[in-house]
Amino acid sequence: QVQLVESGGGLVQAGGSLRLSCAGSGRDFGSYTMGWFRQVPGKEREFVAAIRRDGLSTDYADSVKGRFTISRDNAKNTVFLQMNSLKPEDTAVYACAARVMLSLARYEYRYWGQGTQVTVSS
Repeated sequence: QVQLVESGGGLVQAGGSLRLSCAGSGRDFGSYTMGWFRQVPGKEREFVAAIRRDGLSTDYADSVKGRFTISRDNAKNTVFLQMNSLKPEDTAVYACAARVMLSLARYEYRYWGQGTQVTVSS
């Protein structure tokens, strides 16, 4: 199993930046694809970004592409989300998750952090 703890959230003005961190524990951190998700109360959880085990492949939601950057440091068991040009609609609880292979063709984000609040003021 792996435990994930997010940090770096806070209040920022529109156009500003924040850098979120996700610190993981567990022996197999480097074997997981890691993702960032966000959720506003009353709405569905939204995919934000993901990064492959080796850090060479990334994926972003269209809403954040060009503004957010996901990265990882496997030696430190940490994943980052650099958020630039923040907009009020980016306000949400951001959580990181580890994607686990359940079968040859099935993967699932099984391990989740508790989330960190990001609030962007207009």
